Amino acid sequence: MDLKNIHNIYFIGIGGIGMSALARYFHAHKFNVYGYDKTKTSITSSLEDLGIVIHYNDSLDLIPKQIFDKQKTWIVYTPAIPSDHIGLSYFIDNNYLVYKRSQILGEITKNTYCFAVAGTHGKTTTTAILGHILKEVGINATSFLGGISENYNSNLILGGDKVSVVEADEFDRSFLQLSPNMACITSMDADHLDIYGKKQELEKSFIDFSNKVSDCLFVRKGLPIKGITYGINEGADYDVKNISIKNGTYFFDVQTPSEIIKNIELNLSGKHNVLNTVVALAMVNTYGVSLQAIAKALLTFKGVQRRFTYKIKTDDLVLIDDYAHHPTEINAVADAVKELYPDKKVLAIFQPHLFSRTRDFGDDFAESLSKFDELLLLDIYPAREKPLEGITSSWLLNKVTIKNKKLVSKELLVENILESNATVMVMIGAGDIGELVDTVKDNLLNRVA
Repeated sequence: MDLKNIHNIYFIGIGGIGMSALARYFHAHKFNVYGYDKTKTSITSSLEDLGIVIHYNDSLDLIPKQIFDKQKTWIVYTPAIPSDHIGLSYFIDNNYLVYKRSQILGEITKNTYCFAVAGTHGKTTTTAILGHILKEVGINATSFLGGISENYNSNLILGGDKVSVVEADEFDRSFLQLSPNMACITSMDADHLDIYGKKQELEKSFIDFSNKVSDCLFVRKGLPIKGITYGINEGADYDVKNISIKNGTYFFDVQTPSEIIKNIELNLSGKHNVLNTVVALAMVNTYGVSLQAIAKALLTFKGVQRRFTYKIKTDDLVLIDDYAHHPTEINAVADAVKELYPDKKVLAIFQPHLFSRTRDFGDDFAESLSKFDELLLLDIYPAREKPLEGITSSWLLNKVTIKNKKLVSKELLVENILESNATVMVMIGAGDIGELVDTVKDNLLNRVA
């Protein structure tokens, strides 16, 4: 890929979290950036605030005329875009320079020292912690995040062109496009079976990724891939010990292969976030940064939006927003909530994401959702998929074993939430449920007032 003559970049699916980070990156580097998405969201609005022109109907007439200058334009798309998309089909049929998002990100990593974070869970928070530490200790990295960092209010931490931090996304085998120097694998649970078919193929893809790492690979203790291990009280190479919680803040020690650091302070909830933190620590420490400098940087890390994000936090009412969309992730949220609020009634509001994922993990979803005291279940968010016969939220609800459960529409969601006497509420899912959280928050606060 040669950028020498490229002036315009047109993103099809610009509102996606990975696509929007790339759009910000190229806009910051003075390219003319344009885009299409089917829905206006807070992410597309923030891009428009930068001056990026976005349209929301799939029509060639709405595409800025500059984009049709074939020699000066790149077309970048996400695999979530359907194959019958008018704009994408036009550019492919007319031999424009058309690339997947993963190809562009892969090209960036070829020319940098690349930290890559892989795994079916934990990628976004780990990447954000890693990017934040590097910035705080003075390493001028550019970090591409799969969520909006609370510290920077962005999914891009803009830095220099020598070091990059990226999420290594297993969906569509995208991470095989990357050129990682140092990487980690946080988890390898079955997911994206619409792409892989069976778990063994997913695991093979992670092995292929691990073979691309040039310098150093970190793996969660117990995973079937060789590397430097990390864990909690497991005798790992980087091992967390002596965890305690005070007012929602974690304190813990880390034993490394050569030293121990005591009383690291982390203002995130859940042991899964302790694991995310220790592997970020391990990577930066191996890169040459002292444990003391890393611990100091962690004190200012505020988290990632929709990753156990408190929207209301009072003695009488708690509202948490989380992106969890896989049974393992829901289990982590449930465990963290019970750890922090053991004596309080917990209401979960869940929006399943993808018909295929709901089908593949129906029993596991039911088991994880049954850990809550009460459940409000929204319809399945289809994303890129068409409905599957028999796979509905009603089908899933029947599998859930708690008695206090109900299927609700988005239109009646607030009304049903206000009827609950739960004092801890968790909104979870990867669809458009995140767009409803502030409305729920406002109504809950008005009820209290």
